Amino acid sequence: MATTPLALPPTTQRPSAPPPRRAAEARRAAVQMVDTCSSVRELQQHHSKLVRLGLGTDNDTAGRLLRFLALSPFGDLHYALRLLRSLPRPDPFVFNTLLRSPSLLCDHHPLHLYSQMLLLSVSPNKFTFPPLIKSLCESSFLESGKQVHAHVFKLGFHADTYSQNNLINFYLTCGLEDDARLVFDKMLHRDVVSWTTMVSGCSRLGLVDVARELFDEMPERNSVSWNAMIAGYVQSGRFKEAFALFERMRDEGVALDKFVAASMLAACTGLGALEQGKWIHGYIEKSGIELDPKLATTMIDMYCKCGCLEKAFEVFNGLEEKGLSSWNCMIGGFAMHGRGLEAIELFKKMEKERVVPDDITLLNVLSACAHAGLVHEGKYYFEYMPQVYGIELKVEHFGCLVDLLGRAGLFEEAEKIITEMPMEADAGVLGALLGACKIHGNVELGDKIGRRVIELDSNNSGRYVLLANLYASAGRWDEVAHMRKLMNDRGVNKEPGCSMIEMCGVVSEFIAGGMSHPQAKEIYDKVDEMLQRIKSEGYVADTAGVLHDVDEEEKENPLYYHSEKLAIAFGLLHTKPGETIRISKNLRVCNDCHSASKLISKVFDRVIIVRDRNRFHHFCAGECSCKDYW
Repeated sequence: MATTPLALPPTTQRPSAPPPRRAAEARRAAVQMVDTCSSVRELQQHHSKLVRLGLGTDNDTAGRLLRFLALSPFGDLHYALRLLRSLPRPDPFVFNTLLRSPSLLCDHHPLHLYSQMLLLSVSPNKFTFPPLIKSLCESSFLESGKQVHAHVFKLGFHADTYSQNNLINFYLTCGLEDDARLVFDKMLHRDVVSWTTMVSGCSRLGLVDVARELFDEMPERNSVSWNAMIAGYVQSGRFKEAFALFERMRDEGVALDKFVAASMLAACTGLGALEQGKWIHGYIEKSGIELDPKLATTMIDMYCKCGCLEKAFEVFNGLEEKGLSSWNCMIGGFAMHGRGLEAIELFKKMEKERVVPDDITLLNVLSACAHAGLVHEGKYYFEYMPQVYGIELKVEHFGCLVDLLGRAGLFEEAEKIITEMPMEADAGVLGALLGACKIHGNVELGDKIGRRVIELDSNNSGRYVLLANLYASAGRWDEVAHMRKLMNDRGVNKEPGCSMIEMCGVVSEFIAGGMSHPQAKEIYDKVDEMLQRIKSEGYVADTAGVLHDVDEEEKENPLYYHSEKLAIAFGLLHTKPGETIRISKNLRVCNDCHSASKLISKVFDRVIIVRDRNRFHHFCAGECSCKDYW
């Protein structure tokens, strides 16, 4: 947008009058030419001609000029406001056009323009309040919005559905569900937008059950309504409910559009439901749904996080135009699969394509280096990208570097980074170092760092468990007991391990020692068979991390029935020989399950792909893609 002030054309010139008919045609042609403008300079030329034709103060003509100046990405709001001041008797259309300008909030408070409208005795109409309320909503001007609400009521627009819908959205955006509900309940006529706005807004505020009640009460629904509710479930992590609602949507014959597709791909990502994701991908292709950058990135992310990296790369390479988010997503995909060198190569290709990286790119590259043990490369890009591209380093970048150095056992360097950080180290940064202490058995440093982490993130059960595991590995059972007591005293509950596996479009969920699955007996029998066979290959339960000072035999039993072992057994029961087994887990894979999974992949001749909280593990022929570095 131009920022240099542009002078308005003079209004005092008096051209010689052409014949009336030719003059009318010239004026009509000049006015129509305004609609073809592509720059402010071109519009200024047309404006000058309109002034010479005597149309400089005509509201209809000014409205066309303002439409470009206020709404076009190539417009100039300052020029538009000067044009407004030059009009002797502006009408509501002129002000309404300006109120729709997305640039209005940059330098001008929307209420100033509305106040000017009232001072000039220009009466608002039903097209005035929706854009005005929307502009205030986007900036969360709560008090201003309430004043406008009073005017809506005072001037008799309380029955206007468009104004009321925007007021509902305004209050929900400001986090005032009760106020929004009051407006909604008092509406004389509610349309599908009214209901959908309530559903979407309540979902954003975390009131998903309230949103569902409203959704079920809706007299009619469209695809936007369905997506609002499905997206609400996805954003709150309630993926199974999103799937159930999606199935109901399909049963009712509602067509899948790109917005619902994006929400459901995100749900597939959350559950690791690859088959469902593939079905949605196929539907998108068959239905001709536009694969815009946002949808493409969501699809790439789904394939990456469902363990199908090759398919993600295929989608990525098939994009005619790759946005920054697509590059970032693909680099992040290589990172989480431990393919650090490929992530770096893709970043280099991104540079050759002249795509400018951002802070997320740097975070993904550093993560790729950390998961692959590429210490030199990680340190290089940590300095290179901020210097070359001006990327501002954030606490997450320092956390990634500390993770990289800690995993490599470079504790002095990691501590130096923490000490010299320009901001205070948070629980994420210190937690990365604590995790490295656990990997390398550095109890002394882990004890010092772990206590700081717990105080910074006192409600996170994982912090206590990690430090307790470190103590347990050193046989310091008094400290283990202290950690358990601290958790109990603070009401912190350990997050249960949970593994999910998809079979025939249905996602089954397992917890350690759980018996709720209808095939529990067959699954446990299969686990026992798995353990017997891998013991002959040298498997010995790794009991170092079990938080009990008991005999080794007692420690082994809980390990045998960890959630991922149950999920693998279920996969072996329900897949053909040679088929890949894909599992998603909410916590980090423990050492024992990691060792067992390697041997199971060898004994049963299977590829087993496990996504844990941090990364992917590809088990094949007795080896893991992480090379035991995770």
